[in-house]
Order: sequence, then C-alpha cells, then structure tokens
Amino acid sequence: MKLFPVRGGIHPDYRKEQTSEKAIVALPMPPLLFIPLQQHVGAPAQLLVSAGELVKKGQMIALCQGTISASQHAPTSGRIAEIAEVAAPHPSGLPQTTIIIEPDGKDEWADLPEPIADPFAADPQVIRDRVAQAGIVGMGGAVFPAAVKLNLGTQYKIETLLVNGAECEPYVTCDDRVMREYADEVIDGARIVARVMGAPKVVVGIERNKPQAIDAMTKAAAAFAEVEVVGVPALYPMGYAHELILAITGRETPAGKRTAEVGVVAYNVCTVRAVHQAVRFGRPLISRVVTVSGGAIREPKNVLAPIGTRIADLVEFCGGFATRPESIVNGGPMMGEPLPTLEAPVVKGTAGILALTAEEINSRPASPCIRCGNCVTICPCGLSPVEISAFVRKDNFEGAAKMGVMDCVSCGSCAWVCPSHIPLVHYFNYAKGMLNDLERERRKNERVKTLAEARIIRLEKAAEAKRAALAARKPSPENTPSGNGSEAATATTEEKVNA
Repeated sequence: MKLFPVRGGIHPDYRKEQTSEKAIVALPMPPLLFIPLQQHVGAPAQLLVSAGELVKKGQMIALCQGTISASQHAPTSGRIAEIAEVAAPHPSGLPQTTIIIEPDGKDEWADLPEPIADPFAADPQVIRDRVAQAGIVGMGGAVFPAAVKLNLGTQYKIETLLVNGAECEPYVTCDDRVMREYADEVIDGARIVARVMGAPKVVVGIERNKPQAIDAMTKAAAAFAEVEVVGVPALYPMGYAHELILAITGRETPAGKRTAEVGVVAYNVCTVRAVHQAVRFGRPLISRVVTVSGGAIREPKNVLAPIGTRIADLVEFCGGFATRPESIVNGGPMMGEPLPTLEAPVVKGTAGILALTAEEINSRPASPCIRCGNCVTICPCGLSPVEISAFVRKDNFEGAAKMGVMDCVSCGSCAWVCPSHIPLVHYFNYAKGMLNDLERERRKNERVKTLAEARIIRLEKAAEAKRAALAARKPSPENTPSGNGSEAATATTEEKVNA
C-alpha cells in the first residue's frame, strides 16, 4: 500500500527492548481489587451492589447510565468489602467512588450471555448491545465507550476501519505483545467491528519497528481479502489516530471534526480483541495487558492484570524497585500522566506503568525561548507552539484559542525538541482547562439570562392576567346607582350637617 506523507513527528529513544521480548504473564490475584465507577469518558456507572454482597467473576456491578458511559464488572468472585472513595489514577490524586472487592480465591464465573454463534449474520444492533453490556472502552488511552463508537456507522458512511497497532510511545509494548500472541483474536474482532459499521475494508497499521507483530498479523489476516496489514514509519506520534489515518489514507481530519466524517474510524488492537471476547464468549472487559517498565523497575514485564489491581501490587510482581524512581507515570513517557500514589488502581485505559529514574526524565530548568522554530516544524497538528505559549503566558486565552490551542493533542513533541526546555504542553493543557472553564461560565451565564428572561415574561403574563381579572370584576353601567338617588343622598347628608 502506498503511504502518504505526514506533518512533523520526532524520533525519541523508544526503549522498548526492556519488555518487547517478554511474553505476557498473568498476575496472581491480589488481596483486594479497586473498581472505580468511572473508567471512561462520560457519566460514571450506576452502582448495583452494596457492601457485604457476594459477587461472581464477570458479574455486572455498575451499570452504564446516560448516552456516553460504560458498565463495570467484577474481575473475580468474592465479597464487596466496601464502597469507598479511593485515589484515582490521575495526577490530582483526587478520590472517586470505588467498589472494593475481596477475592474468595474461587474465581467462579457468573452466568454470562450466550455467545453469538455467527456475528457476521447477526443484527448489528445485537453486537452493539453486547459490546455495551461488556463495558468495553477504547484501550489505547481514549477510553471512549466502544459501543457508542459503533453507532457511527449509522450516521456516516464508513469506508475503512483502521486498527491502530502503531504503539509509538517509548517503553510501552502491550499492544505489540497482544498482536504477536493473539493475532487471530485481533483480526476476528476487527472484522466484527467492520461488519457492524458497514466498513468494507480493514487496515491494520503497525510501526515497522515491530516486525514480529507485522508477521503475526499478516498471517492471521491472510484468509480475509478485506483485511490488509500495513507497516508504517516508526515516527512519534504515529499512534495518534488522525496522524495514522493521514499516513494510510491520505485523508486529513478537519479541526473539530470526527474521523468518521472522512470515512474512517480507528480502534486500538486491544479494543477489537475485547470485542472478540465479548461477542464470541460473552466475556466482559475485566482485565488487560499492562507494560510495567522503566529504569527503576527491577524486572520489567508485560502483565495481564485484573482491572482494579493496585499499582503497588503490579510493581511488587515485577520485583519492586531496583532504585528510587523519580516519577511514576501512568501510560507512556510522552503523553502519560504522573501518579501521586501507588495505591491507585489499574483501569481499563492503563496501557503502561513506568517507574522512571532522574536520568531518564532528564529534567532541566526552562530558559528563555530562542525562537528556533523547532516546535513549529515538528508539530503534527500544524500549530505554532511558540506563539500559542506567548499568549498563554500573558493569560490571553482567547488569543491562544484563535491560534488553535484546542486542536493540540498534547503529544509532547514540541517540548521534547525545545532546546530551552520550556514546558509547552503544560502551558497548553493549562490554557485548555481555562478555556473549558470560561466556556462553562459562558453557558451558565446564558442559562441564567434565559431563565431571567423567562421569569420576566411569566411576571408580565401574570400581571396582564391580574389586570384582566380586575377589569372583569368592575360593575357594569346598568348596575351603577342612578343620578337622582345620589343627589338625594347628598342632600340628606347636607341637611344633617346644617342641623
């Protein structure tokens, strides 16, 4: 397949050799599991269990609610020890409502939905419902509910399903290992998703620094004419869906638009494998492969971990720390987020846990911008980070918005090439947060204005109704006393006064 040129990109030291040849190993069941109600974009799931209740493996313990949400399931059998507020796997460390399960060691399955014998003959809505029931979300980091994404085929004409196996982040190799070890399941899940969306073509994009994964996926796809496996340049951030779509199809997604509007939808390789598991076996998403790596980890591994495993338990399984880590990162080093505590749990979007040393972080104080233009050259979104950051430093968020700060994908390429070590991504994320706050305030003010105008209208209508009622109660002319009677009454009064 002919590939198309992409904008920008960098070549960081990938450091995947620590785990790329490490086969996936299952984590022994930890003593406690922590299942947050919100592991996805959208509304938190609705609690279905209470403390002390016994649950089985795969049992739904929180139900999706609203248009965009995802259900949660028990990763094993056991007892609900507590419903508590637990630190989220987020830089803020703020607590969120979490179901704490104490495993009973039996790992006993609940009654699962019947497998769909022939997904390629079933009603697409049956597949969508099954995926929603399984609580599947985007496992590449976006954590968007997969069932909602499946509905795009009813709104747009989807020509290509793009399976994203680029995995461009340094250190992280979970997708690589899944493609090598479960290629048949990935291809089957991709074909099911394509059929539901009405996409006649499936393209699997894999960076060329993963030759074993390319070989395994090519063999698995050989029997299906509609599936093609393509090697793409090892260029960060090739794993960004818009970048990969541009490289493979030549179609650029306009700012603020969905990729479906250019006829392409992207799914992560682990996500389509989860679809395979849900459709073929009725299994919900209750575990995932996590790369545990970094210079501070004694034994880096690719671990199949139950959702809800404490990060501390993962680190212990990998031999603990060989040296004191300077930072613990959830995800990859470029787009991942630092974690304030090891007590946070693994969630559905956790692709990697990195324990990085000071040498790996190579943090330096920022110095003044030298206007070299490197950040402009490598930005995959075609932005001008140097100009946007100048607006942000002056708290001119409207100016930053006009320069396209909301189109920034926070890939970190600009900060990586900056010789002045300016934390550009921090500036941009700060600006996005402020702009979102301003937009919420604007909507709130508009709502207040609308309510105030509605109140004025109601008061005017009430006053008009009151005036009409008063007018209706006034005596009519025929009921008014005659003039002679009034004059007589007046005369009588005057006589009494004179007397």
